[in-house]
Amino acid sequence: MSDPSTAALTFVVGEEDTALAVGSGSLPVLGTPRLLAWLEAATCAAIEPALPEGSTSVGTRMTLEHLVASPVGQEVEVTASSSYVDGRLHRFTVAARHVSGGAAGKVVGTGEVTRVVVDAEKFLGRISPPS
Repeated sequence: MSDPSTAALTFVVGEEDTALAVGSGSLPVLGTPRLLAWLEAATCAAIEPALPEGSTSVGTRMTLEHLVASPVGQEVEVTASSSYVDGRLHRFTVAARHVSGGAAGKVVGTGEVTRVVVDAEKFLGRISPPS
């Protein structure tokens, strides 16, 4: 398995991405849960080329500092860069920045996401359906 490197994805904040919509606050700005989901998506994109056939990765630990508000319509670039690999464990440094407008380049958030590579079929086989 090769060492995953980096990935960058770009999103535009929509009404469905706001704190109000995702239940993490009452303001119409990018909600922290959505920002974290976008950052996780970048880690998935970074690790995907290195995954063996039948494997996937699962997020196990996240730290995030959400620094500035992003209004609806703001373009946000999220990046993930591999910072540590130990067997199945992969740690990524993540960041988000405003891409457009007067706030271009402003750091929205920074953090770290840890993912563990698992065999998808075995992983799902260990989960019991709810009764």
